[in-house]
Amino acid sequence: MNKVGIGIIGCGNISGAYLTAMKSFPILDIKGVADLNRELAEAKAAEFGLEAVDIVSLLADPSIEIIVNLTIPKAHVAVGLQALDAGKHTYSEKPLGINFAEGKKLADAAAAKGLRIGAAPDTFLGGGHQTARALIDEGAIGIPVGGTATFMCPGHERWHPNPAFYYEVGGGPMLDMGPYYITDLVNLLGPVSQVAGFAVTPRKERIITSEPRNGERIPVHVPTHVAGVMAFVSGAVVQIGMSFDVAGHKHVPLEVYGTEGTLIVPDPNRFGGPVEFLKKGGEFAEREITAPYADGNYRSLGVADMAHAIRSNRPHRANGSLALHVLEVMEAFQTASDSGRTVTITTQTERPAPLSESLVDGQIGR
Repeated sequence: MNKVGIGIIGCGNISGAYLTAMKSFPILDIKGVADLNRELAEAKAAEFGLEAVDIVSLLADPSIEIIVNLTIPKAHVAVGLQALDAGKHTYSEKPLGINFAEGKKLADAAAAKGLRIGAAPDTFLGGGHQTARALIDEGAIGIPVGGTATFMCPGHERWHPNPAFYYEVGGGPMLDMGPYYITDLVNLLGPVSQVAGFAVTPRKERIITSEPRNGERIPVHVPTHVAGVMAFVSGAVVQIGMSFDVAGHKHVPLEVYGTEGTLIVPDPNRFGGPVEFLKKGGEFAEREITAPYADGNYRSLGVADMAHAIRSNRPHRANGSLALHVLEVMEAFQTASDSGRTVTITTQTERPAPLSESLVDGQIGR
């Protein structure tokens, strides 16, 4: 196999999940890990049997083709531009940028250099979501009419060891969790055409209850409760609620409604989970998961797909066009709230191709 060299920048909380999952994809050859905090990089390298290097050396390594950018959101574009300047393709943790203008700057730079960009989430490529996609594509629910997308919790200060960035510019429930839900909805229903919404900030500060910063107060600089509606080009209309201010609720993460039936889609922050289908006049029943990557945390599946796409000269699925479209949609909720009007989405993107088109013996790259 003609492997693709990978360099990791950012060795924080999410990096362990990526490095663990990358073992599942033989095409990915991790050449080194880097972080502004050298001790953090060395600890992660020791844990996974890798080499810790400085960022300049990583970017200069000619054996590296893709930089996987796992830094905090406000650094995503700056690090991505560094990678592009070094002649590397780049794949970023979500969101693509902290605002649409930044994200477009990265997309334009990649296009000018003839390089690829990609971004999380890649959970929509998981077996649960691909099974739901197949049911929609085969017409099981009839004409898609609408749906609901719901993520609500009391806030990440309960569990995250360093939660302050969730409440800084670039954070909040929409930019943090919205990418999972909206990306999966684009996978299921296609691109968004219009957005209406409201965004509020009930509390101006939070108290951390996790260790090691238990008891510390942190300021809140972003809306923490967002509610809105997305109109899709296809004609479907989906209600969405994203919140760090809700003690508990009984909504499922994703439902998709059609003229002939209803789908309950798995949690878009996971690759698997039950898919339930109700045919009009019947009752909900679980459907068999017919696609791979539903039995674990495959965070880096999008990187592997990007690597195979480079080798076979085809589009990759968790691509820059999709990520930029989702970023514009997320930003539009704040714009709609501030302006009191419906916002028209300017970017266009296509539904990513079903993963089944790139599988060999049921697995990507196998």
